[in-house]
Amino acid sequence: MTTDLVVRPARLSGSIRVPGDKSIAHRALLLAAIARGESRIRGLPQGEDVAATLGVIQGLGVAVMDGGSEKIVEGRGFAGLLQPGAPLDCGNSGTTIRLAAGLAAGRPFETVLTAGEQLSRRPMDRILAPLARMGARVESRDGKPPLRIHGGKLRGIEYELPVASAQVKSCLLLAGLAAEGTTSVTEPSPTRDHTERLLAAMGASIETLARTIRVRAPGAALSGLDMDVPGDFSSAAFFLAAALVAGEGEIRALGVGTNSTRTGFLKILARMGATVEVARPGTSGGEPVADLVARPAALVGAEISGELVPLAIDELPLVAVLGAFARGRTILRDAAELRVKESDRIEGVVAGLAAMGARIEERPDGFEVEGPCELRGTTVDAGGDHRIAMSLAIAALAARGETVIRGADSVAKSYPTFFADLERLRA
Repeated sequence: MTTDLVVRPARLSGSIRVPGDKSIAHRALLLAAIARGESRIRGLPQGEDVAATLGVIQGLGVAVMDGGSEKIVEGRGFAGLLQPGAPLDCGNSGTTIRLAAGLAAGRPFETVLTAGEQLSRRPMDRILAPLARMGARVESRDGKPPLRIHGGKLRGIEYELPVASAQVKSCLLLAGLAAEGTTSVTEPSPTRDHTERLLAAMGASIETLARTIRVRAPGAALSGLDMDVPGDFSSAAFFLAAALVAGEGEIRALGVGTNSTRTGFLKILARMGATVEVARPGTSGGEPVADLVARPAALVGAEISGELVPLAIDELPLVAVLGAFARGRTILRDAAELRVKESDRIEGVVAGLAAMGARIEERPDGFEVEGPCELRGTTVDAGGDHRIAMSLAIAALAARGETVIRGADSVAKSYPTFFADLERLRA
């Protein structure tokens, strides 16, 4: 049973600290599991996705203890992972299942990775084909989960990603840690590089040249981590967007990760006439962090395509929302990847905004919206997708009248306190 939630128009201002970056959290936990010795990781987000990754490493025999504000992971090294006594539930986390598949492929035992209803509908062919080339034998349900991985000896390969994907890249790099020889992955365009940064920090033999990343099985054990997970840029993006269309004064998102492979949305905002201030820059665990400050702005339409798309893939539904308030036409191209996320995000955001009165049309690889539009409150459906629920909530803040969001509880996947934090910023 899903939960409906009413969002009323509001003006927002204030400071917010968003949950830790789950993309980094997934990778930190999985790599801590195969490191030697103890890792201490602070700022892990509380959503369902990261909980799934915690369950996976515990199912592989890794002890994880609560240390107050941190998780203490007792790494077992690659060779110390144990055969799971039961299938490992990845929930609806695509990152969990794809990265765990790479990890399990190089172990000499069988691992079964199961998935929730949404993830069970998502194709896994992009990892299955290259893993098979490396020597792994993986059974699936017509290319979809569950995955039964018969692990064993792997060989390094040279692989060119047909579609830019940080999850597929990371899967192959993790498999490469156990493969004979060098594993080389070439990207068609840059994607988030959290895996590479963490591997380098932990002592792996990894190098990046242009868009090719090479990794060799580590001669020495990976060292443990001691890190604070930066605030999630994708979560902060919703508050930046809120400041632009429903702000009163400024909204400041504190301690947010500003890795350049994640912040394509800032470039999109600049194209649309908005300026986001980057304040108090620093680093955490090898990742750049800063406070991000946004204020109301007169937006203009823009065309988004090409290499910018993978650098803002999780924020693209927000572009449709901003386009509804911008002067002129906003066009998104080259984003067919949105159709195979937790939901068809192109269809979901177009349907929701159209119901609210936006002049928006769906395209095979994106959308086109003509603004500015006067949005009106109505009933919209998040389709079980956290990003759609949050995007429509931002639109509702600047709409006329109340908006009912069906399936608003889907935000538990990444940001359980999203609506409470939104309410707290009401001016």
